[in-house]
Amino acid sequence: MRQLAKWLPDNLPTDIFCDVDHKLERIKWFLWHGNTFKALQSLQMLITDLEVLEDFLQTPATTKLLKLVREFEGYISANQSFIPNFGDRYRHGEIISTAFVESTVNQVISKRFVKKQQMRWTDEGAHLLLQIRIQVLNQDWRNIFSRWYPNMPLSDPNNDLAA
Repeated sequence: MRQLAKWLPDNLPTDIFCDVDHKLERIKWFLWHGNTFKALQSLQMLITDLEVLEDFLQTPATTKLLKLVREFEGYISANQSFIPNFGDRYRHGEIISTAFVESTVNQVISKRFVKKQQMRWTDEGAHLLLQIRIQVLNQDWRNIFSRWYPNMPLSDPNNDLAA
């Protein structure tokens, strides 16, 4: 949205452009810190400002930006209880990214969901594979496997079926 705000016409008074940019930055800050109440308040004020601006200018950039901000406000409103306080998590050394999970999913299952593959996985099959993969990553797989097959020798304790 900040990139789109850069496409607002040059003849805008500087304080209006800076105000839009500043408000978007503030909304980002509120969301990073889990303050959805303040973020929604700022989004409402920004929507009001953009509506006035759209009435005044009627440019494609203003219309598109207003549409995006309204959609974003709807998304934040619908998901506010799920938005974590990343600032707090970061200060306490907790994970703030899901990139490692997305990478694993892409490596493990996405190939089999491609339509051109001869053998495709069902949703249930993929779900079961992910459950096993998580158990391997959490190092629970050996214990579970031993419970299922108590008489089966498991040879190498250092290679926990992770291959």
